Amino acid sequence: MSIVAIDQGTTSTRALRLRDGQARIVHAVRHAQHHPRPGWVEHDPEELLANIRACLDAAGAASAIGIANQGESCLAWDKLTGAALSPVIVWQDNRTAAEVEALRETGAEAETLARAGLPLDAYFSASKLAWILRNIPAARTALAAGRLRLGTTDAFFLDRLAGEFATDVTTASRTSLMNLATGQWDAELCRVFGVPMEALPEIRDTVGDFGRIDDVPVRASVVDQQAALYGHGCRAPGDAKITFGTGAFTLAVTGAEIVRAPEQGLLPTVAWRRGGVSTYAVDGGVYDAGAAVEWAQRLGLFESFADLDEFETPPAISRGLAFVPALSGLACPHWDRSAAALWVGMSAATTRRDLAQALLEGIALRTAEVVRAMDARVPVGGRISVDGGLTRSRYFLRFLANALAREIACPEFDELTAFGCAALAAGGEVARPGAVRIVAPDGTDSAPWRDRFAEAVRRAKAWR
Repeated sequence: MSIVAIDQGTTSTRALRLRDGQARIVHAVRHAQHHPRPGWVEHDPEELLANIRACLDAAGAASAIGIANQGESCLAWDKLTGAALSPVIVWQDNRTAAEVEALRETGAEAETLARAGLPLDAYFSASKLAWILRNIPAARTALAAGRLRLGTTDAFFLDRLAGEFATDVTTASRTSLMNLATGQWDAELCRVFGVPMEALPEIRDTVGDFGRIDDVPVRASVVDQQAALYGHGCRAPGDAKITFGTGAFTLAVTGAEIVRAPEQGLLPTVAWRRGGVSTYAVDGGVYDAGAAVEWAQRLGLFESFADLDEFETPPAISRGLAFVPALSGLACPHWDRSAAALWVGMSAATTRRDLAQALLEGIALRTAEVVRAMDARVPVGGRISVDGGLTRSRYFLRFLANALAREIACPEFDELTAFGCAALAAGGEVARPGAVRIVAPDGTDSAPWRDRFAEAVRRAKAWR
């Protein structure tokens, strides 16, 4: 059996082929990031669609297809023509912050926490979809004509490529419009946000029938982070992974239990659903990880990623220099979109290399905040599996192990979002290829790091 998985992410689209227990990326293409205003992040839906098609063409013949998507990124399109009526509004986009705050003042957050399990935040799809209706005349015209389709990017891709207007339960659980207990759209949440429920796609199991592309069945559709959770081999409650991509996202399996811990800033979510049975997880995110590294490179702090592999100096945080990676605000456990990125502790002797070192440490320390919040509510297994671009830095891995005060497992094969999607589409357990490197803490007391970093985070809050 040959499975092709499409990982349509924030910065690129990748195709993985899984055949005879061997997995490899066969094609990858980047797409443009559009920032028409401060805080706005958009993608061209036709560019994303063309890149998926290019990846499928490069992958060749397959027995089944799986598609992993960005999660909260969403758009509007026409039911009859399939034409996009809006850009893709990306999960990082913060244009609806004021509207979200206005909703919070009405007491609506209690409703979203109770029904969707999510706090009010511009991160999630609901306020973005409502913004489209308020601000794009073509969307309102389509609604009046009964031709409007609203949804996350997966529903657009499936509609255009497979002729199925559907999403899966993991993606729907990230919108703030799905009732987490029932796994269906919630009429009251749609009313609160002003999103017409009739314009939303059908919610299906993660593994099932999502139509056919070029006569090949699409057997799985899933959010990227949940795909990575599956790809890491996390199955039992407490099993956890961290993916360092554009953001850094920690997920831990909670099994049949929906863990609600708003006081910890954690998000209950659906990990996957097969045969009508849901497995749940808890999620905690850092908005800016790889995005912060790319930003620092554009600033000229380093030339290539190889420059971040090792540093000759002691940790920057131990020398009083800290960086808070809040370019898009702070997610778990703070949920403060008004926070701003900052370096604190600079002197005339501070170098670009010091700043780059502090940046890596800040991402690790923010991630450690998330894991501590999670561990307080859902005991996390002693070892955490990690993947993503930042894990290629030996310094980052060592610092992270010390900041977490626990072992981390770094699989040699790190395309785990695409692999997890392929494994789900295959319909069974598939052995992950490659060895796993274990990085253990060296006994350094990281408590002073955490205390100093907490003070830096306090200073970053409410800056905007």
